Amino acid sequence: MKTETTSSYLRWPEENAGRSSDFFQWSHPGSNLCLDFHGDPIKAQLVVFSDGNHHMALRECLDSFSRKYEELSYIFYATTPPGPIVNMLKRGGLQLGNLIINIQPHVFISPPNILEGLIEQGVMTTHSPFVENRGNVLLVRKGNPKNITAASDIMDETVRIFLSHPEREKASYTSYYDTLKALIAVNEMDSDFLREKILQGQIVYGERIHHREAPQALVDGAADVAPVFYHLALRYLRIFPDFFDIVPLGGSVEEPVPLPGNVVGTTSRGLVGDGGIWGGRLLDYLISDEAIKIYENHGLNSRIKG
Repeated sequence: MKTETTSSYLRWPEENAGRSSDFFQWSHPGSNLCLDFHGDPIKAQLVVFSDGNHHMALRECLDSFSRKYEELSYIFYATTPPGPIVNMLKRGGLQLGNLIINIQPHVFISPPNILEGLIEQGVMTTHSPFVENRGNVLLVRKGNPKNITAASDIMDETVRIFLSHPEREKASYTSYYDTLKALIAVNEMDSDFLREKILQGQIVYGERIHHREAPQALVDGAADVAPVFYHLALRYLRIFPDFFDIVPLGGSVEEPVPLPGNVVGTTSRGLVGDGGIWGGRLLDYLISDEAIKIYENHGLNSRIKG
């Protein structure tokens, strides 16, 4: 008798913004699936390159922004770690498997240090912060089978830790590493408090896209815990409520208050070149009351004064 197997791949929701598509969809969670490039790059009137961890809030903002303007039908936006979109901007395109995407952005959103680098290279002239995250938390499987209640619990010899890649996703890795080191009492002489975990094979590094890989690693049973930004963990709980729980590192799941040492990061926005017809309008929208409420609903705080 033929038996049917169930894949453990997480089924991510569609995240396009603006006009919806009724095209035939052809993909599989384990191959030929592109999650962090959204929309039609050929018809796009507005192109946004953004770091990926706040993709859920950005999608909702772009969708709302597009509805305000009848003449704005198509938006293309990328939500990768900073490295790929920076290289895409520098080289004019990106090869994704066998697909080549050749498009340039009107707006670039990323941590301030990334945008400062683009200013030095002459592709941007200025940027300004608009949101900040609410620190980091620990993502665990539903029911918290390892009974992890604090950062120090990850040092248990039975606990395997997922971390974003230290070179390919340096910004997130540094945030997570520095947070854990600050919150775990370690010997000051030990420059790498995770050395033993690494030697024992209890560190699982992501490859390139930790905001998708971290939850998948927990579902696969490859790791027991993953430090992630609070707003990422909140997203996972909302779309995959049967798979995950959050262990806060200060405050509560509903109201995180990062402990001292829990790294809080800022996100900035700026125009590439003149930003085209829509870039400047989007920058203004991202600091509107509506956009701020969207980001706050997804677990981030406004950096706009007033």
